[in-house]
Order: sequence, then structure tokens, then C-alpha cells
Amino acid sequence: MDWVSIGKRIRYQREYLNYTRESFAEKIDVTPKFCSDIELGLKGMSVPTLCRISNVLNLSVDYILFGNQNNNDNQNIIEMINRCPEDKRSYLVDIIKAYMLSLN
Repeated sequence: MDWVSIGKRIRYQREYLNYTRESFAEKIDVTPKFCSDIELGLKGMSVPTLCRISNVLNLSVDYILFGNQNNNDNQNIIEMINRCPEDKRSYLVDIIKAYMLSLN
């Protein structure tokens, strides 16, 4: 197992979702120190912890362990939309429309 690469993928997604290490550790039921050790590749994790990380970060276990992406970018976008308050989603639509128009 390439624990350093696994840790980098976990850290990147945690930061991408704007979770602090402390809030993320709480969500996956580990200490912030252990979370840090995982992200630095210093320690491995149990299968239950891996499953909690997968659920919280909305990443497949396959991607976490091996870096294989299967529509991970789409999942990240969906996660961000889902985290956006309903009353603010119209702003997202406007931003996406403006961006798409700029591509033409």
C-alpha cells in the first residue's frame, strides 16, 4: 500500500470540501492526530475507518486506495451543489450559465 499517496488523496479532498482536520476527524470518529498521521502516510487505517472516510469525502474506496477515478469530478460538483443552501442555488445556476457562455 502506498500510504503517502492515499493520505494525499484524502487530504486533497478534505481541503477541497473545506473541512478542517478537526471537523473531519470528528466526522470519521478519529483523533485529529490520527487523521494527520493518515494524511501524511505515517499510519494506515482500519476498514471501518476507510469506509467512513469514503462516505464523508464522497470518494470511492477504489479511488482512495489506488487513485482510480470514476467520475470523481462529477461527484465533487454534486457534493458542492448539495451542500449549497436551497435559497442560494439560483446563484449557482447564474454562475454556471455565465461560465458556459464565456466558453463560446
